[in-house]
Amino acid sequence: MSAEATAEKDDKTVANKQLLKDAVHGHGHKAVSKRGLQDRLFTLMFSGFVYPQIWEDPEVDIEAMQIGPNSRIMTICSGGCNVLNYLTESPKSIHAIDLNPAHVALGRLKLAALKHLPDYESFFLFFGHADSPKNIENYDRYIAPNLDQYTRDFWEKRTLRHGRRINFFRKNLYKRGLLGSFIATVHLLSKLYGQDPRDILKARTRDEQKAIFDRTLGPLFDKWLVRKLCNMPVSLYGLGIPPAQFDELSEDAGGDMAGLLKARLERMACDFPIDTNYFAWQAFGRRYDTEKRKAIPRYLMEEHYETLKNNASRAQIIHASITDFLADQGKESFENYVFLDAQDWMTDKQLTELWSEVARTAAPNARVIFRTAGTDSPLTQSLPSDLLGLWDYNADRSSEAVAKDRSSIYGGFHTYAQRASQRKKAAA
Repeated sequence: MSAEATAEKDDKTVANKQLLKDAVHGHGHKAVSKRGLQDRLFTLMFSGFVYPQIWEDPEVDIEAMQIGPNSRIMTICSGGCNVLNYLTESPKSIHAIDLNPAHVALGRLKLAALKHLPDYESFFLFFGHADSPKNIENYDRYIAPNLDQYTRDFWEKRTLRHGRRINFFRKNLYKRGLLGSFIATVHLLSKLYGQDPRDILKARTRDEQKAIFDRTLGPLFDKWLVRKLCNMPVSLYGLGIPPAQFDELSEDAGGDMAGLLKARLERMACDFPIDTNYFAWQAFGRRYDTEKRKAIPRYLMEEHYETLKNNASRAQIIHASITDFLADQGKESFENYVFLDAQDWMTDKQLTELWSEVARTAAPNARVIFRTAGTDSPLTQSLPSDLLGLWDYNADRSSEAVAKDRSSIYGGFHTYAQRASQRKKAAA
């Protein structure tokens, strides 16, 4: 590598880290304070590979967005599976944005695999099983030659434990990353108390799911060690929850974090049929249902494969902050915005800057969806009234969406639609 290329790569690395620092450290806590140290530890942990799978239910998103053939979607990328899930609805375009360079590389890998792997079975082996040596052969033959240099460098970088990073796909990708390590720790804790989270996957009815949860996982939250860990912000970094979002959760819990987390885990384990809830399979089994292929995301279902392959060129994965990205777009650029839970991280100033760009770039009838750790939308208290007044909030639809979300880890799902008066103004 030339000196110029090395310098350019170093500059990009510094820029990548600064984007994340700006997002997490925006609350201005001093580095030597307890909260400042928490922020910086989270930044360090989050700068690597975090989410092998996104933890927002795409079925809820798709229903709320009302995707049509002319829909132009701006979403946060995260694990990238949401991008592919949305593509099954054949929108006009998707721009997926992320601060985390590892998530950008994973999203681009998924799109390249969709375009260039020879058939559905090789695609399902790669991302459904994600644990076969054949995946590495297919990567080298079909995918690697078609990757941009940044993404190829990421997956071919050597690590001490695994060799090339692409080897994650022969060692079960879903056990890797910060989230994979967090789930592994939960399993270890369960086994220390004589319980196996996988037991719930054997349930045949919802009643059996509830009985197994009450016998195995539920009682763990009464243990002193578990309750202690639940009250430590660093314990939840593995879920991608920064200190600011932990504060939201703690307030919602009324001081009983163990009780809140138990209730949300119980909802995942008991409120939906276990044989189709792929979030539960990842949490309790650390894999998808690769035998019956019922508990899998829609992008891995064979019935959607040809549609996805035909639509793959409609998506782009971009490394940026969402506010900076929107600032570069023209008026009326998007019909849909998906912010996941990113606004839990933001200060009032950051939220105002973001929504000013949303208002400028929103097409007529635009819709914005996002989730929060707590139950309430942060916009009510944080946005200037003239900016918030451009949007209608559907509280009933939002509460219904929380109840339908099979991942069950969020307290709030929020849907905002452009106000009718604003649509008329734009049309004029």
